[in-house]
Amino acid sequence: MKQEIILIAEDNNVLRLALEEMLSIEGFVVLAAANGIEALSHMDVLTPDLIISDISMPEMDGYAFFEQVRANPDWLSIPFIFLTARGTKDDILTGKDLGAEDYLVKPLNRIELLTAVRSRLERSRQLRVVRLREAYEASLTMLANAIEARDQYTRGHVERVTAYAILLAKQMGWQGKRLEELRFGAILHDIGKIHVRETTLRKNGPLDPEEWEEIRQHPTIGASMVKDIPYLIPAIPAIKYHHERWNGSGYPYGLAGEEIPIIARIVAVADSFDAMTTTRVYQKARTPEKAYNDILKGAKNHFDPVVIAAFKRIWENGEIQKVAI
Repeated sequence: MKQEIILIAEDNNVLRLALEEMLSIEGFVVLAAANGIEALSHMDVLTPDLIISDISMPEMDGYAFFEQVRANPDWLSIPFIFLTARGTKDDILTGKDLGAEDYLVKPLNRIELLTAVRSRLERSRQLRVVRLREAYEASLTMLANAIEARDQYTRGHVERVTAYAILLAKQMGWQGKRLEELRFGAILHDIGKIHVRETTLRKNGPLDPEEWEEIRQHPTIGASMVKDIPYLIPAIPAIKYHHERWNGSGYPYGLAGEEIPIIARIVAVADSFDAMTTTRVYQKARTPEKAYNDILKGAKNHFDPVVIAAFKRIWENGEIQKVAI
């Protein structure tokens, strides 16, 4: 595991050495500087995971140092703790107004120091994970939309299917990790279409047997595309089975009822509703009201009654209509 780096900017030699020792004993890599200028020179070589800085220092004080750090886009997310002997209300407010994550008043003991450091590092780790997931999700959505564009769907198909699926799942009591897995499944449900020929996707008329077989294989192909990506494995059932039908008439495996994973049953309703309400090469868009009624008519044969019950509730609450606009 990578050792975390802490940068200390403190002009008092005795205190700086004490802080170095306390943090080094705890396994941190410690960089030390007597003022902001020295601290910035360290940061030109190594980027710290957290900064502890005194306010009153010669040449460049803590406030000026903080502003220099935050002026660099690469350093915006580094947790910054002010350390000072001045503990007046004005000093604390100034530090917080600047955006510092914490404010410790000297003298402080080892427990206070380590509690603040570990708390801020843990919060920083959590934020990095969230940002990474958001970036990952945005990239997957762009890929999925690029694939859907070949099928001449109206813009936003992936986002709408995902929104409908999340609304359905929340209505059914889903939360936390299950919602995250559903989100990725909804985003990637048709990723296998990347291997379907554009002539097949854009055909304005009945598909011949070869073309129909090509379409039938896209869920299986999509599932195989993500099977070696650990983070996406929970999404595979949505990708692989979202074209299965409650009465066993779907594809690619002809599963029926509760043989179909629940995540796929949710995406099936979301995907079908959006398909009905968007114009494609072989059909005109239906109104949301017409599509809603058609979904209900097909409920006994095509869709899980439990998911349909949730669909009716979110329709009656007006949630579906807000996404469909």
